[in-house]
Amino acid sequence: MTIAELNTLSRAEFTRVIGPVFEHSPWIAESAWEQRPFDDSERLYLALFRVVQNAGPEKQVKLIQAHPDLVGRAALAGSLTPESNHEQASAGLGQLSPQEIALFQKNNAAYQAKFGFPFVICARLNKKEAILQGFETRLKNSREQEIRAALDEIGKIAWLRLQDIISDAC
Repeated sequence: MTIAELNTLSRAEFTRVIGPVFEHSPWIAESAWEQRPFDDSERLYLALFRVVQNAGPEKQVKLIQAHPDLVGRAALAGSLTPESNHEQASAGLGQLSPQEIALFQKNNAAYQAKFGFPFVICARLNKKEAILQGFETRLKNSREQEIRAALDEIGKIAWLRLQDIISDAC
């Protein structure tokens, strides 16, 4: 879909198309719709991320909590969103040994216990080794640092997902 086509969509259609850019959080696209028309995908991304930045801490944490655990229950049950399924598979998380699965689940539990939300990393830009190292490094952070880190990673995820939707990035 082109930016020009996106700019003509109703709020409901825009939200349906752009909503999946942010995991289970269509409210971001719905709110950004009001800022149309967008000149290009970068302007659209900036509008979407501005909604996230202005959402306040409570909504930001809810956005982080909307993400699945890496190699978590949803992944193992096959109930991830198509976007998350593709992203986790691209990082090699679909072909793990039982020991690696157990390690991811242990890290997920430790992270969730410390911060109250799942570990979020842009899987498309990482492989399993880097993700496991990310757990180790980021478990040392404060909750505030992790909220910022998770939102930064969500921004990377959103940018890549947006590029998958928009055919004319210029």
